[in-house]
Amino acid sequence: MLNERQAGVAIEDVEQFNRAEGRIRLSLLCVDSHSHTSGAMGLAKLLGFDSCPCLRNLTERNLFLPQPFSIPDELESVVDQRISLCAIERGWDELLRLAASIRTVRVSAALALQRLGPAARGDPVHRAADHLGRLLRTIYLSDYMAVDDFRRKIHTLLDRSESVHQLQRAIYNGRVATERGGRQDEMQTISGSHALLANLVLASNTSKMHDVVFALRGSGMRIEDDWLRRIGPAHFGHINFRGTMRFGVERYVESLIQARGERFSSLQAG
Repeated sequence: MLNERQAGVAIEDVEQFNRAEGRIRLSLLCVDSHSHTSGAMGLAKLLGFDSCPCLRNLTERNLFLPQPFSIPDELESVVDQRISLCAIERGWDELLRLAASIRTVRVSAALALQRLGPAARGDPVHRAADHLGRLLRTIYLSDYMAVDDFRRKIHTLLDRSESVHQLQRAIYNGRVATERGGRQDEMQTISGSHALLANLVLASNTSKMHDVVFALRGSGMRIEDDWLRRIGPAHFGHINFRGTMRFGVERYVESLIQARGERFSSLQAG
């Protein structure tokens, strides 16, 4: 378990994926509350994609706006007008420099956001990222609450991520023995092996799903792409993770029967 928010790790994963050539760039990053901060939301936007959190305690979330701004009476109770555009302007150049450093792999997003954590409050870059992220979250929450299709899309993408976690727990959900994982390389090996097994299941399911869809379309059945968007490859009910142990005892059947017969005779004689 991580004792800090995972927003930096999530953003770094997307950034590394988008750097590779020949891939479709990711434009949305769906996360839960633990992987969201206002600073991360602002930094993600500067890197070219949107951080879309599914936040808990949604009824307690405010909409942030700068002053002066005309607010309808119906929204006045949920609007917070403490956003400073001047704070964003003062830290804008350094914030852009930080985003450029991440893009050019001079620093990781995880390290950058770690340094922009609560301990950096008062720093111009921290304030700029925080206030920018709050403005972006206001736009996001407005779309999330008002646009049904967008909200369903966010839930679908987040459910897809959670289904991978369920798959990983199905592969192995026990504790790491005390004599294992004491060193950094051991933990990397354990974590990498776990991820490899999960990816093998995902790749196998994806390949089989592709073959089935290809065959059904070839037979004339209509299968919409929108249907496929709601089907993920993280199913595991058809997989026996415990394996089947087989012992080649058939070669020793006669010897085993003979030994059992001799033992039984000796017991009767006794």
